[in-house]
Amino acid sequence: MRPRDPEEQGRSASPLELFFDLVFVIAVATAAVELHHALTENHIVDGLLSYMLVFFAIWWAWMNFTWFATSFDTDDWLYRILTVVQMAGVLVLAAGIGPAFTDSNFVIVVFGYVVMRFAMVTQWLRASRSPEHKKTALTYAAGIAGVQVLWLLWLLIPEGSAQILGFVVLALVELSVPVIAERKGTTPWHAHHITERYGLFTIILLGESLLASANAIIEALRGDTALLPLITLAVLALVVTAGLWWIYFWPPHHAAISDLGSSLKYGYAHYFIFAAAGAFSAGVEVEIDVLTDHSELGDLAASFTVTVPIAIFVLGVWYIAIKDNADRVVNTAVPVGAVLVLLDPLIPIPFALTAIVIALVVVVLVVRQPTTDAHAAATQPG
Repeated sequence: MRPRDPEEQGRSASPLELFFDLVFVIAVATAAVELHHALTENHIVDGLLSYMLVFFAIWWAWMNFTWFATSFDTDDWLYRILTVVQMAGVLVLAAGIGPAFTDSNFVIVVFGYVVMRFAMVTQWLRASRSPEHKKTALTYAAGIAGVQVLWLLWLLIPEGSAQILGFVVLALVELSVPVIAERKGTTPWHAHHITERYGLFTIILLGESLLASANAIIEALRGDTALLPLITLAVLALVVTAGLWWIYFWPPHHAAISDLGSSLKYGYAHYFIFAAAGAFSAGVEVEIDVLTDHSELGDLAASFTVTVPIAIFVLGVWYIAIKDNADRVVNTAVPVGAVLVLLDPLIPIPFALTAIVIALVVVVLVVRQPTTDAHAAATQPG
């Protein structure tokens, strides 16, 4: 298994990577649905906690595969089989999301996660046959394998604060493995390829919000109750989703990962961006329940289930990719827009104002977009 050329021309996502992402659509959709049910039943703290724990497993498994693939994707028969094994693990994990939310039972989630991670251990052992990356690959393999044993032992901890503390500790250990391994020798990641992969996964997550928008129309057509408010919600959800897509793809993402530190910042901060995008779709579903009198949440709390994820998403994108590639106007408009979205529920027409604020942020980005020549020069590798 030889490393890929980090300067390879025309490198893009492979059909296998796109196929791999399909199972994560299932996992993300399941997590969003369970979060929606928990929020609409007013189980806010438990729902958010379960969502954050489950989404960590989804995000971390996807991210580890993605960074490995950008460096060592040989696309031979064994690589493909091990990738399919990881996909099987994702499906097992998705099957366990329901019990994780309803009963705090993470057994199936952990087993699915461990299947994915041990398949990744095998990939790293293959990569260790590359002499220049042997130490790094073996460190990855040993670190990942060791943590999986700890995850299985974590299942023995009784439900409660000790279990949550144990999760936090093990999550931090997982996050430390790349930091330690890459110091043995940096793997040859491809900046354009890796950021394209993140962009594609962002589109998948925003697609959940489009589904929520469609669900609002479906609910409106089922009866004459709250017809106009539901149609309005569908339109506003579409406008906001399009705005979030526009904001995310405005900056040159590949310019944000120039060294180990910046790549870790970029990758780890995406946990909040991805989780927020998934939670936004759940928030739209909560708003539908409120409008159709199927929610135990009040109007104010329901509005926050929409605006908080939007604000986190916008601030996250600004922090990792916009801040260092924009002028003072943009670097003022984007974070201020996120803050206004957070304050939105305190105003009589909350979600409508959110859509307006996001649209205005997009207008600023369009107006302040660098000229074609300047933008091209600024985004050239090196």
